[in-house]
Amino acid sequence: MNNLEVLESLIKKNNGLMLTKEFLEAGISKKTLNEYLQKGYLERVAHGIYLSRDALQDEMYVLQLRSSKAVFSHDTALFYHDLSDRDPLEWVITLPSGYNATRFKADGVKVYFVNSELLELGLVEFRTVHNSPVRMYNRERTICDMIRNRSTMDINILNEGVKRYIGSKEKNIALLMKYAKLLKVDNIVRQYLEVLM
Repeated sequence: MNNLEVLESLIKKNNGLMLTKEFLEAGISKKTLNEYLQKGYLERVAHGIYLSRDALQDEMYVLQLRSSKAVFSHDTALFYHDLSDRDPLEWVITLPSGYNATRFKADGVKVYFVNSELLELGLVEFRTVHNSPVRMYNRERTICDMIRNRSTMDINILNEGVKRYIGSKEKNIALLMKYAKLLKVDNIVRQYLEVLM
């Protein structure tokens, strides 16, 4: 099997999305990879991430591949948990404090930071519309994060999200309050619940 056949086989196996390390593990050199890029077989969509010319780009998954630490949060999670009708204008992620997010910010991604010990609190695996796995906060963590950062949130989106959460059959108030206490917003979350329940 020649390099082009190996490349095509890998691309097909990975639904058109490949990482540099996957090419190298398959014995395709960076030089050969660059030749394929120049010929138009592949497109570089981010550092170390490539897409075949006929594949659909899963933006959420590509963003996740750029950092295994990134967690979709705030407005993005609110929308995908059906707690808002407003499709976010920008992706919103949370990263551990001290993480260099310059590239994300340069690409228009809104970034929040949290202490490392709180990064995985409420973390779930979410499947994108292309069925790719990404890291996202659950509904309870999302509500807490929205309230925690309410000074930077659209108040209408925040209020609608809390109302929808409270009206949802899937709500877990005990878990919400547990997260609120750990994130030091339990008093404010309680106020929201008293007004809206």
